[in-house]
Amino acid sequence: MDHLVIKPASQREEEQDETLVERAKAGDQEAFGELVRRHRSKVYGYARSYTQEAYLAEDIVQDALIRAFLHLGTLVDSRRFLPWLHRIVRNQAYTRLKKGPQAREQVFSGLTRQTGEAEPTDWEDLDSILHRLGRSWSTAAESNGNPEEVLMRRELFTTIKSLLHCLSPRERRIVESHFFDHLAPHEIARMFEMTQANVYQVLSRSRKKLVQEKIRLVVDHYVQMRKDAGIMKKVVLKKPEAMKLKTWITCGAALHGLVECTERKLSLPLVLGLSGHAFRLTIVPESIHIAGPTMFYFQPVLEQGLRNMGFKPRSVCQEQLDGTPGPNANQVDPALLSPAAREKRQLPALLPQALELIHHAVDKGNPVLAWDLFMPEFGLIYGYEDEAKLLHAGDNCGNDGTVPYEHLGRGLVAELFVLAIEETLPIDQRTMLANALDSALAHYRGQEGQNANFIYGLAAYPAWQAAFAKGTIEPNGNAYTTAVAHDARCNAYRFFTEIADTWTDPSLDEARPLLKEAAALYAAIADDFGKLTRLFPFPAGGEPNAEEQSKQAVQLLQAIEQNEIQAVSLLEKLQAALAAN
Repeated sequence: MDHLVIKPASQREEEQDETLVERAKAGDQEAFGELVRRHRSKVYGYARSYTQEAYLAEDIVQDALIRAFLHLGTLVDSRRFLPWLHRIVRNQAYTRLKKGPQAREQVFSGLTRQTGEAEPTDWEDLDSILHRLGRSWSTAAESNGNPEEVLMRRELFTTIKSLLHCLSPRERRIVESHFFDHLAPHEIARMFEMTQANVYQVLSRSRKKLVQEKIRLVVDHYVQMRKDAGIMKKVVLKKPEAMKLKTWITCGAALHGLVECTERKLSLPLVLGLSGHAFRLTIVPESIHIAGPTMFYFQPVLEQGLRNMGFKPRSVCQEQLDGTPGPNANQVDPALLSPAAREKRQLPALLPQALELIHHAVDKGNPVLAWDLFMPEFGLIYGYEDEAKLLHAGDNCGNDGTVPYEHLGRGLVAELFVLAIEETLPIDQRTMLANALDSALAHYRGQEGQNANFIYGLAAYPAWQAAFAKGTIEPNGNAYTTAVAHDARCNAYRFFTEIADTWTDPSLDEARPLLKEAAALYAAIADDFGKLTRLFPFPAGGEPNAEEQSKQAVQLLQAIEQNEIQAVSLLEKLQAALAAN
């Protein structure tokens, strides 16, 4: 009588994997689906061991599965499926991490490629992926029984193939003709009875749609991953008190909102002073456009502001800043600020990364600073709902409500920026002040990078005076720029006063007379800016191009400029005094 041999579960699973791999090689759709279902959590775990960012791990998994779909026929030993897949994940992770966060989709370079080229596939580039699929498709057509022919036509391949469903039937036929049938644009033009120029236009438009669909798929996969992991939830923090602050400097209010949730309690003047925003002045020459005060590179400036205060920052940034100001939100058709208008704009490529940062910060009890949630100003995200895909957000301009996940970074100027405090670091008062002085002086001296379309620091004053002399000023933008500058210098006065009167670090004792002198100087500067705000009230803006008002404005700006030059000299003395101790 034969004895029944019961094998260990791990051995049974190994045999099952081997059987499934062989069936999948033969074109069995359900077999490959079962392999993926069985091992996906392990594969995701492998990816997370190489990167701590959930969205990136999910992206690596998707890329690895695509490669496995295409190359399953190369697996010689079917018993080694899981280690083989692990190696693919590892290679994909190393490739992605080596490229870093700056990797971007490339131009539609496929238009100039030749059919016979067999270059390596770049799994982060849409064109490269489509060309790889096209080569595999044509190769499979010539080889009966090739598993790739079947694998590419099944539901498990929807990660890439489903992208094509976002195209119109005509666009899809043209894209497939170019990528899968390897027809040149002039051949496609004859086939569809259109000009070659129109073929290029259709391919370019289709690529934009495909890129957008790819981003949506990544977001959907990310949210689904959270659901599968049991962390899909709704978290809404207490509304930050910073949303009630009365200040024109919305980035300062938002930074205060980040800080208020830490154990390091700082007043608004301290936040503005330590981050350097109490000393900033940026203008758009000629027009003094309303965008001037926010024409700076968000990531380095705001991250440095948090570091000055003793915080470790973390941000996701996809700026479009090229020095050209966007439209004035106060003067555009209100429909352009509507949710419907956001739906029509391009999804930012870094949206999945931004959502991961938001989840990470809010789960720790921290709000997130964000740009253009309701209008082109800074605000705060203080909650999320995964099921509804909504963010809870507000700002100190009176806006408060929900923002769909996919509306992030699709505002009037189409820039994505989110910033959070990752960690509170030990820091003393003297170091914070020294940091603030470094940032203020770098700005005054024009050391933050040059751009011909906006001017900042001391150089802004002569340019502003020249705009008045030319009579080219836009009233609304000028009034806003003036109001922000007045608010900043008022807080510079309060900043130095508070430090001189309340900070107890004994190493500051010798610097206190200089601190009080700086407070008095900024009070005088703020007073003159106050006169300008009364001359050019926001939003109407007065008549800045009228001769009498222009003359008064130039005189006030000249007086402010001279005081600012003295202020720079005084800050340098403070900097030297701190360095000497």
